[in-house]
Amino acid sequence: MIYKFLIGSEESENFKLEIAIDSSDTFLRLRNTILEAAGYDKSQMDSFIICDEDWGKEKEITYYDMDSDSDEDIWLMEDTPLDELLDDEGQKLKFVFDYLSDRYFYMILKETVPGKNLHDPLCQRKEGKAPQEVLANEFFADAKTLKIDTNIEEMEEFYGDEEFNEEELAELNDEFREEQGGGDDL
Repeated sequence: MIYKFLIGSEESENFKLEIAIDSSDTFLRLRNTILEAAGYDKSQMDSFIICDEDWGKEKEITYYDMDSDSDEDIWLMEDTPLDELLDDEGQKLKFVFDYLSDRYFYMILKETVPGKNLHDPLCQRKEGKAPQEVLANEFFADAKTLKIDTNIEEMEEFYGDEEFNEEELAELNDEFREEQGGGDDL
């Protein structure tokens, strides 16, 4: 059976993909097809979320096992065929492509075509430009260009000088012991 997914983004309303893939293919192959069609890097962390009618999370299919101590079932893209978790036309999913900023594509299983098979996934339609892949990189790129004024005198004024007074430390230690009702020195 062939599954046809319609994929879109709230960030870039003119961006749309239509992907056809065999129902026995894995979520990993679907992921790679989406990333190639969007022009995204495959080294980023991402996942699929199977949603209810109101786009609420039901199951998550991840690239890596990120929480093996959890009581929840772990679904890995590489090991999970699409037809193991999907079978109804109209099924809603999210493809989270930017974990740091919680950004995703909306996906709908638009059509199922029984009696046909597809050897390789296929992007049948692409419209518009995909949103920028990772917004967090902008922050880090900007942070690299920041100039920090390291005026030592101002820092010492704010934090105190870099030397400490042993008598003050001994007094603080005595005060602490008195508050605690005696005990060993710090």
